Amino acid sequence: MGSEAVVIDGGDRSCVRLLLELRGRLAGLEPGTVVHLIASDPAAPIDLPAWCHLTGHAYLGPVAADTPTYALRVAERPRATEPDSPWRPAAQG
Repeated sequence: MGSEAVVIDGGDRSCVRLLLELRGRLAGLEPGTVVHLIASDPAAPIDLPAWCHLTGHAYLGPVAADTPTYALRVAERPRATEPDSPWRPAAQG
């Protein structure tokens, strides 16, 4: 794992679209990777920590930057969410 954070620019996507994209992007990263997510959606500071708690990724908090940016660390074994609903745990079975 390198010391540089992976930057993902979520732009002005709504949180639902942002979390769907984020979930896919994180799946390709090594556990422990730090990600800086740029997200202008006003719900991001609420939704992102909750989503990290749900999935097992570590929410590290806001990052000092010119645009709203939040840090998280990729989990070793993230918990799955429903394919079209990133805020709902995947059905067990």
